[in-house]
Amino acid sequence: MYLVTVLGNLLIILATVSDSSLHTPMYFFLSNLSFADICFTSTSIPKMLANIYAQNKAITSEGCITQVYFFILFGVPDNFLLTVMAYDRFVAICHPLHTVIMNHWLCGLLVLVSWITSALNSLLETLMVLRLSFCTDSEIPHFVCELKQLIQLACSDTFPNNLVMYFAALLLGGGPLAGILYAYAKIVSSIRAISSTQGKYKAFSTCASHLSVVFLFHCTLLGVYLSSSVIQHSQSTTRASVMYSVVTPMLNPFINSLRNKDIAGALRRLFREKP
Repeated sequence: MYLVTVLGNLLIILATVSDSSLHTPMYFFLSNLSFADICFTSTSIPKMLANIYAQNKAITSEGCITQVYFFILFGVPDNFLLTVMAYDRFVAICHPLHTVIMNHWLCGLLVLVSWITSALNSLLETLMVLRLSFCTDSEIPHFVCELKQLIQLACSDTFPNNLVMYFAALLLGGGPLAGILYAYAKIVSSIRAISSTQGKYKAFSTCASHLSVVFLFHCTLLGVYLSSSVIQHSQSTTRASVMYSVVTPMLNPFINSLRNKDIAGALRRLFREKP
């Protein structure tokens, strides 16, 4: 699954870089999303495979905190990138001057802000963990060092950590989701105003792959937090985390290539050009 995830997302990046017809804001954001997915899965899966091979599940406290940092660093941008992609679809459908509004400078700025915000949040969450005291030989019921599970193992006061964690989840999770919902509310309103059925279908088809990825991302993310908060069972939480951290990044390239004719065409041209 890890190799499929890396290879699939790498093909998306190669297709968008090599094909000049895909040098548009939507595919620029998509290539950044694929890069984030590759890095996100690489923070946990190689370590998990090494543990399985060595039959040793131990990890040092430094290694665990480092994994938490990169897990957040490469996990949060997905939410921001899906939001700016929704904004791109909103501008493309609701405003005729799409290429003027979504220029290279603005696209680069949106991606840069996404990564900087994620890096600052990851640094803050990690520094907050460093102030905690842990008992020796603690066990995390996960295949990865996850922030919430790590905080629950602390022997010292965790109220500031929980406060920062939930505030960040509300701000960095709820804010982008509200932006996506607002963008698609405007998109649906604009599509309904189109008189021809063919025009409505064409407008909606440009959003189909993005909507599928948004639905998959937020449903699996919701499943992780519901399973960890409501269902007090480590195996259920682990299964939900696997869906979020492994299955979703693996399915994203398939959704974007199978439901997107431009990507599928670029991939065919990419392989045909190979000697």
